[in-house]
Amino acid sequence: MSAQMNRRNFLTTSAVVTAGALLSSLPSIVNAENVVKVKKATSTKTRVAIVGTGSRGAGMWGRTVINDYSDMVDYVGLCDRNPGRLEAAKKHMGATCKTYTDFDLMMKETKPDVLIVTTDDASHVEFIVKGMNYGCRILTEKPMTIDEFKCQTILDTQKKTGKEVIVTFNYRYSPHRTKIWELINSGEIGEVTSVDFHWYLDTSHGSDYFRRWHRLRENSGSLWVHKASHHFDLLGWWLNSEPEEVFAFGKLDFYGKNGKQRGTNCRSCNHKDTCDFYWDVNKNEYYKMLYTDNEQYDGYLRDGCVFRDDVDIFDKMDASIRYANGVQVAYSCVTYAPYEGYRIAFNGTKGRIDAWIQESNPVHDGGYDEIMITRNFGKRNYIRIPQSEGHGGGDKLMHDKIWRNVKEDPYKQTATIRDGAFAILTGVAARNSIDTGKPVKIASLTDLVPQPKKS
Repeated sequence: MSAQMNRRNFLTTSAVVTAGALLSSLPSIVNAENVVKVKKATSTKTRVAIVGTGSRGAGMWGRTVINDYSDMVDYVGLCDRNPGRLEAAKKHMGATCKTYTDFDLMMKETKPDVLIVTTDDASHVEFIVKGMNYGCRILTEKPMTIDEFKCQTILDTQKKTGKEVIVTFNYRYSPHRTKIWELINSGEIGEVTSVDFHWYLDTSHGSDYFRRWHRLRENSGSLWVHKASHHFDLLGWWLNSEPEEVFAFGKLDFYGKNGKQRGTNCRSCNHKDTCDFYWDVNKNEYYKMLYTDNEQYDGYLRDGCVFRDDVDIFDKMDASIRYANGVQVAYSCVTYAPYEGYRIAFNGTKGRIDAWIQESNPVHDGGYDEIMITRNFGKRNYIRIPQSEGHGGGDKLMHDKIWRNVKEDPYKQTATIRDGAFAILTGVAARNSIDTGKPVKIASLTDLVPQPKKS
């Protein structure tokens, strides 16, 4: 393409691509013309119901959607097992629809077009399957589900009903990650042969997974699935291929039983004056409204102790992943780093791409992230990506794509049921590899056969 050739020529003569040049090279996913066309063609709003009104459901998929897309979306039902949190979420969202603690009753009475699933990970399968059987299009938070058996159930139901399942991988939409996709797919470093990908969760964000229901494998599938499915989805999207085999190591070295002092939760703990991980949940008005004010209904403690003995997930993880196109990936994740972010490098036949994000204590105060391109026998160039709010600027673009019904998808950012499956199956294979001490072939987990190139 001529645009790609112009960009390549520009990079060879300039050491830095400015923020303005970058933005001009990334066409908007939504423009006024597209929106006008949609409005003319759409006579009724999309009827939407949501199950799971925790912080993600009430916020990103609730209040945000109602505030920004009320011309396109009509919320017809909210469902949660906790009646107190349900009503608090409705108020926070500004919703006027009916609330339900009975999911089937909600579906029968409201007959939504779209069901949004934002419950705990282990229960995704129940609502995704039921939603398809009720005739809904499904939007589900990642991960799609937590193991290979539940994954196969979802795949089977989708084949039977023909209903669309979209996994909301918002990382795909951020300008930094989109630029990496563009560089790889325009051949800037030739054919990619291997990748080094290392993710760091800090002692604030990383520890929070060990406070909550995520700390139990039966709820979250471990961070191999809950968190790393985001990363594995990025890999498959960037490489345009599907994972074939995984060998992994993992251990619980820092949280859980490794702590020298522990309690049930922070508010009731005798060690609050000496524990570095003490956290006052009630200082966060949003969490107080949704969780601590409604504990009496289900006993869920949002400020659980990170050192509880029942923690059975890993806090450090390493994997070797082979993709069907021959690319080899070295991946790691640690959950107790002093800063938050990641480093990734793509080795290609013509050069290398290095990229990094440091989300806490940022390296640059100027509001940008960098991508470095080094060509074999050539010069090194830098691209600066303006920093954006909302998961790296991806949230708004993803919402526009979904709710404005924009058909254009130049970067192939919409994640299908197959994408969602391979994202979790990579983590499931890693988890199974640790349990058995052996490499695991992805094709042995479900009836999906990994393809060298995505269709």
